[in-house]
Amino acid sequence: SGGGAVLVVQCSTIWVEVEVPRGDRLWESDVGKAFDWLGHAWADALDSLGLGPAVVHSGALVRHEWSERVCFVGLGSGEVTVHGRKVLGMSQRRSREGAVFSCAAYLHLDGPSLVQLLALEEEDRARLALAVEDRAAPLRAGVGSSEVESALLGCLSGYPGATG
Repeated sequence: SGGGAVLVVQCSTIWVEVEVPRGDRLWESDVGKAFDWLGHAWADALDSLGLGPAVVHSGALVRHEWSERVCFVGLGSGEVTVHGRKVLGMSQRRSREGAVFSCAAYLHLDGPSLVQLLALEEEDRARLALAVEDRAAPLRAGVGSSEVESALLGCLSGYPGATG
């Protein structure tokens, strides 16, 4: 969807896609604001599991020299941080019919493996790995994907117009 790289590893990455048809109560024509409600649902879910305090970013994109290469180094509208480190990345794809939001959170974040997959000089890989470590975080150890997904579904069901 045009953002930086996200490493998706079975049993280490929670990947959720949410579809919002145009005209739905949750539809927002402003691309930046469209993430807000979903970010708040994620934050509520994480807080309900004791994984917070989760903070939803609002406002302009927070760029870093490596944010175009790796999603979790930058911070966009609706994305979620805990203790200042990004724990949820989001993107969206839009068409005439609506939008699909892709959401990623890590149970285990292996920044060095991610940067090894990118076409970078060794010195740049080391700098990027440090940026990932400094700016991104996995969810707290001991929580499973099914717990997170159940909590998110519970929070989503509270939004008007949301369906399972």
